[in-house]
Amino acid sequence: MALTGLEIFKLLPKTNCKKCGRPTCLAFAMQLAQKKAELKDCPDVSEEAKAKLGAASAPPIKLVTIGTGEKQLKIGEENVLFRHDEKFYNPTGVAITLSDDLDDGAFKERLNKINSLKFTRVGTEIEIDLIALQNNSGDASKFSERAKEVGGNTHLSMILVSKSADNVKAALETCADKKPLIHGANAENWESMANIAKEKNCPLTVSSPTLEELADLTEKIKGTGVTEMVLHQNSENTKEILQGLTKIRRSALKKAFRPLGFPALTYIPNGDPSQEIASASAFLAKYAGIVVVDACEPWQIMPLLTVRQNIFTDPQKPVQVEPKLYEVGQVNENSPVMFTTNFSLTYYTVEGEVEASRMPAYILAVETEGTSVLTAYSGDKLNESVVAKAMADTKIEEKVKHKKLIIPGLVAVLSAKIQETTKWEVLVGPKEASGLPTYLKSTWH
Repeated sequence: MALTGLEIFKLLPKTNCKKCGRPTCLAFAMQLAQKKAELKDCPDVSEEAKAKLGAASAPPIKLVTIGTGEKQLKIGEENVLFRHDEKFYNPTGVAITLSDDLDDGAFKERLNKINSLKFTRVGTEIEIDLIALQNNSGDASKFSERAKEVGGNTHLSMILVSKSADNVKAALETCADKKPLIHGANAENWESMANIAKEKNCPLTVSSPTLEELADLTEKIKGTGVTEMVLHQNSENTKEILQGLTKIRRSALKKAFRPLGFPALTYIPNGDPSQEIASASAFLAKYAGIVVVDACEPWQIMPLLTVRQNIFTDPQKPVQVEPKLYEVGQVNENSPVMFTTNFSLTYYTVEGEVEASRMPAYILAVETEGTSVLTAYSGDKLNESVVAKAMADTKIEEKVKHKKLIIPGLVAVLSAKIQETTKWEVLVGPKEASGLPTYLKSTWH
């Protein structure tokens, strides 16, 4: 059971030295109990206290690492049920299936297609994380051969999916250095799977139709020395999966129930392609550590990655672009100049419409702490002084021979003050970015 703040306080030095960054030892103890602080923050804690507090202060959900290098995936170690309470830290991994029983041509084609699933959204590159190699052939040599092929031809991390411990062991001989996730341990084979995971230092997925059996299996597997586990509740019902994921998260966070204190993996039930992505998006929000899908088309994967990007941003810190002068197209001294805020969604919306107009232009992204035009204006983060400073800092007057500035129509009220402060002629643009192509073609000269 988790210790209370007062129980933790009794084991601390009680010096109120503030070295941990908190005003008192009691305040530190309370934060430690709420999983908002780490024991290592206290430099003076005794070894005896460390031993007693080690388990109590550990994250409620175990951090599990899959893969190596740049595409190493970290899942788990979340502290809250709801994103607005704090934020979610380790984005859900997205995996796509690849069967080992495909013929050589089809296998290579699908592997290449999976590798190419990268997209750029609001200036950030987003892509999948894992390839789930399925041992549908049931053959150890075939599985091993395909694992070697995948390991040598992808930058993504891997999941080895098989219920046969022998087949998994054969596959790992070719790719253990990539530290794949072993998926297939259950009530029948958990001991042999756990021994392989321990020997190869790989994380292990534990599968069962019930949470009770999952909890029992994790305790048994921990006894073998394997600590990095991922839970998988077997079900083909979206409702049951969602309920299971929620119960796992609540048990770990609210009840500090260690046997279920691990991230979870979901396989999406096969069916309608659109429904598969809709279900995957729901599991991603609550509370899968990995979602595995059969979908392999860009039109399916991009919406799923977009949902993930939205959920795993800090709700208290808007996504921002660097505040600077951007060039869209082959600009010259006669190109129009306009400004917007450095809120990513606002900036990239404006940039997209300028590109659509086919008229090269300068876009000045003004520093507004990542807020939109109206929000920045209402909070006095966007005014004539801010715009004038941004223009001076970027030396825009040296890049164009005209002195005309297009401002967002939503802040037309600022036109006179901006004109007076900058000594530039101010042109009031459209209220919506979608009006920019027409505006530039009809008004700019």
